Amino acid sequence: MKASDIYWPAPAKLNLMLRVIGRRDDGYHLLQTVFQFLSEADRLRFQVRTDGKLRCITEIPGVSSSNNLAILAARMLQEHSGCNLGADIQIEKTLPMGGGLGGGSSNAATTLLVLNRLWDINLEKTELAEIGLRLGADVPIFIHGKAAWAEGIGEKLQFFEPEEPWYVILSPDCHVSTAEIFCDSQLTRDAKAITIRDFSAGQRANTCQKLVASRHPEVRHALAWLDQFAQGRLTGTGACVFAAFASQQEAQGVLGRLPADMKGFVSPGLNTSPLHTQLEQFNGAWPSG
Repeated sequence: MKASDIYWPAPAKLNLMLRVIGRRDDGYHLLQTVFQFLSEADRLRFQVRTDGKLRCITEIPGVSSSNNLAILAARMLQEHSGCNLGADIQIEKTLPMGGGLGGGSSNAATTLLVLNRLWDINLEKTELAEIGLRLGADVPIFIHGKAAWAEGIGEKLQFFEPEEPWYVILSPDCHVSTAEIFCDSQLTRDAKAITIRDFSAGQRANTCQKLVASRHPEVRHALAWLDQFAQGRLTGTGACVFAAFASQQEAQGVLGRLPADMKGFVSPGLNTSPLHTQLEQFNGAWPSG
């Protein structure tokens, strides 16, 4: 199989907890959060070019080439490494935009990791994460591919392994602007810092949830529906919400009761990114371009 025939996952993530505990002088917010991955993913395919050009050959509604994080990531990797190769990038979108599942950041991370190998650059993950951080605070977690406790603006990672339950994830029909939420005067910015032990003991609040639910009735409605079965929680700044269940059967049973006007899916929580699981399969036997 050629590398150009392979579809690479750009998996979703959940923020299992999110606390805004302060604000830096440059305006960035200081956070505490826990990242875990889902099996649900966008899929990317790469065709190496010898002329140095970078093209997204998939039209993504509302996303121009100049704002496509996969293209931006590829360009940064070119500039950082001095590589004169290019790529055609195909993106099959599954993850909702503006949903808090990290789709754009995950696309960028998958691009960096795969082109790093296809272009035979072979940078370490730490260096790729530094490149990715310039595109967004969520990109490093997708580069490293391990569930983690995160602080700072989300880039200071401490890897650990939380429980891996089954989740029902709902995708309300609205787009939540992270920038607008973090600029809102009603956002709580002084939540008390907690520890991993506190999180494991059940402190899993998202300090953005109340504000997002007040601004977006679709989110409020989805949370209320989930609360019938288990505690509904917001991931990131939303719009997606989720609840945890002990088994796939239980989660599927809840999803089966979803009203026709709501959208959702079931996924296991994963402490290792599906992308990294797939990358490991090619160690020592990387396919040719």
